[in-house]
Amino acid sequence: MESTQAIKQRFEIIGNDPGLNRAIEKSIRVAPTDISVLVTGESGVGKESLPKIIHALSHRKHAKYIAVNCGAIPEGTIDSELFGHEKGAFTGATQSRDGYFQEADGGTIFLDEVGELPLTTQVRLLRVLENGEYIKVGSSQVQKTNVRIVAATNVNMFDAIKKDKFREDLYYRLSTIEINLPPLRDRDGDIHLLFRKFASDFAMKYKMPTVRLDDEAVKQLNNCRWPGNIRQLKNVAEQISVLETKREISAQTLLNYLPKYSSNLPSVVNEKSSSDKGDFSNEREILYKVLFDMKSDLNDLKELTLELMNKGNLEHVKEENEGLINKIYGDDEREFSKTSTQDKLEILQIPERSKIEKPKNDPYDFAEEVEEEETLSLHEKEVELIKKSLERNQGKRKPAADELGISERTLYRKIKQYNL
Repeated sequence: MESTQAIKQRFEIIGNDPGLNRAIEKSIRVAPTDISVLVTGESGVGKESLPKIIHALSHRKHAKYIAVNCGAIPEGTIDSELFGHEKGAFTGATQSRDGYFQEADGGTIFLDEVGELPLTTQVRLLRVLENGEYIKVGSSQVQKTNVRIVAATNVNMFDAIKKDKFREDLYYRLSTIEINLPPLRDRDGDIHLLFRKFASDFAMKYKMPTVRLDDEAVKQLNNCRWPGNIRQLKNVAEQISVLETKREISAQTLLNYLPKYSSNLPSVVNEKSSSDKGDFSNEREILYKVLFDMKSDLNDLKELTLELMNKGNLEHVKEENEGLINKIYGDDEREFSKTSTQDKLEILQIPERSKIEKPKNDPYDFAEEVEEEETLSLHEKEVELIKKSLERNQGKRKPAADELGISERTLYRKIKQYNL
């Protein structure tokens, strides 16, 4: 069995990162078997190198090795590309054609970007993995193949499974052994090594001296996020090699070739399980909260208006409901207090329905007054919000009322109303 260092030299892999070494070691150990392997990692980390290592160290090394980019084949023709088709199977099928699984019989097939496969093709692939059988497009004859499948993806497979974009049974078939390649930003010690390798290769290719980075430029290189990983680093090295006349590159010069990232990036929040999410974790919950607040304010206004109508003593009502008035009017409460008692009573005076004069010849006089019904869902949400608030505050009404944005008296009334 070849050593990790020998494999790196043979396949021109640069780096000493422990994550990279672990991935290569797993590839060496799994190569002699026929176990399906799934290589994961971000785009541009070099996932295509591991299937080559696995094939070269396996007993299939003298058979064919075929690499297929599943994301580059149109959905309508991918079944034909992988499994072949019979003459006349579809428009333009003027003759029969063998698919990749037939061509790679006895060898290894590398399915790159396997997460992009359509669901119908995933069903066919699952059958190949289970018993080595497949059917050509337009045929009814079952054919056998003996291939080893190594797949790769940069998609989060568990998210794809949750969204019904990838079959869970196929994922577990493909990932008997899962090998993850770390992103370039997690390989600090390898970034400069890779840059020097690329700079040397481009110097030989374009017949020019090799570019070199000063100490500050090396620090700047290591601090970059490299979302495109090794592929992006290679492009930067090629641009600098071709465009710069000076061979000694400073940090300021290097900055001209690095992508500009905004400092006002949104914060990254780790996903939590549904049980860990807040009460208002989605838009529907937020809308319910807004409606609940509006309803609470309206009820408070009704309560205050009713007391003024019944008692008529503005000062007494104001003293008893000072907190409620402040909550409803806020800074406008000062303006509210400046108006005269008579003005306030006139504003709050609600005429009886029988005394309201209807305009003559009202075209809508026949219309029936319909009392608006409160939606059941909003009522249930209100009860649910009150329960959760009381649980969080251990049954204490004052903190719960503050959290819900209502007065303690209103909360007490609702608790009695809903028998909480």
